[in-house]
Amino acid sequence: MSKLVPPHGGKGLVCCLLEGAAREAELKKAAGLKQIEISSRTKGDLIMMGIGGFSPLNGFMKKADWKSVCEKMTTADGTFWPVPVTMDISKEDAAAIKVGDEVALVRKGETFATMKVEEIYEMTEADKKWECELVFKGEGPDSQKFWEVALEDHPGVKMVMEQKEFNVAGTVKVLSEGDFPTKFAGVYKRPAELRAEMEERGWANVAALQLRNPMHRSHEFLAKIAIEVCDGVVIHSLVGALKPGDIPAEVRVKCIDTLVEKYFVKQNVIQAGYPLDMRYAGPREGLLHATFRQNYGINRMIIGRDHAGVGDFYGMFEAQTIFDKIPYVNEACPEPGKALICTPLKIDWTFYCYKCDGMASLRTCPHGKEDRVILSGTKLRKALSDGAPVADHFGRDEVLEILRAYYEGLTEKVEVKMQQAASGSVMK
Repeated sequence: MSKLVPPHGGKGLVCCLLEGAAREAELKKAAGLKQIEISSRTKGDLIMMGIGGFSPLNGFMKKADWKSVCEKMTTADGTFWPVPVTMDISKEDAAAIKVGDEVALVRKGETFATMKVEEIYEMTEADKKWECELVFKGEGPDSQKFWEVALEDHPGVKMVMEQKEFNVAGTVKVLSEGDFPTKFAGVYKRPAELRAEMEERGWANVAALQLRNPMHRSHEFLAKIAIEVCDGVVIHSLVGALKPGDIPAEVRVKCIDTLVEKYFVKQNVIQAGYPLDMRYAGPREGLLHATFRQNYGINRMIIGRDHAGVGDFYGMFEAQTIFDKIPYVNEACPEPGKALICTPLKIDWTFYCYKCDGMASLRTCPHGKEDRVILSGTKLRKALSDGAPVADHFGRDEVLEILRAYYEGLTEKVEVKMQQAASGSVMK
């Protein structure tokens, strides 16, 4: 009997991936179906459904689920889910298919899945704006101020507003994991594979560190705090698509390899990757991170300062406090398994303090911000992109060497905007 937390939803791992003869037969059938070109985000969602990472989802959400997730953070049947998982299609594709049809979902010539169409529903501009205000706005400014900047500066909002005119819902049969198993061999892991590895180590209480930036000293400190209070930590990197200017996954994986090799007790840490694109949904994305980590066997989600944040859209610890407001067992999710079990490991703002002569947090360091090295992925990317010096104790020398080599090889650089949190200007 596994000691690990059960998958989310109460149905075990729901895996939509076909293999062997069943996959070959479905691929042959897909060749004769109407083909719908999918986005990079949809590709990642499909793969997560395939490998069980999005359990209990087995397809894209119907309108009732979309509406309920936006409003209540539960699907229509009362299962906790914080962010819509929908698939958009053009007006022309919507007119060419009907409920009951089967379609092939393709990207750049590769067939990723087939879908049994169960519902087609229009997404007006007003619908998209409504979704954005509920999912992306958080506790920030009023709607007018939010929209004054969101269309230019919020990649998640821009992604939703640029979606096509209709959504299509239905169950899927997944036929490909793309190039993730080969490109990130040994790092990309299905939930069942990661669970087996953790069970072999005898882990029961496991924390995840979410990474989309190179691992700096603050990340390292967070991981080591988790190791002190849990059986082990999974350094779980997003290896799907990011926004322009972010550092690609293969570079970040190399940095983590170096850190684990030189600065961790190896039996207490696992490096892994998952195939999603970032949604940039701020606090709601923090909840999504915890939800699918439960499927990987993880019961604690490290949530630090501005987790999954975008610019200055969210409060520094809004991704922590949102866990205190979500539907739990005795409220909206009374059925066994439908509530979120993975809980946050909340950690205060961390930094290197010269006077403390080490890593510290606002809970442990009595000194002023002039004595602190403010650590953030944005600040690191800004310095490296500009060719500026990186402050002492910001990152390990071995990691900075890898990152400098990457930036020196770039022919085009994207401007990195600094936000208040990254600069440390809001620290008291």
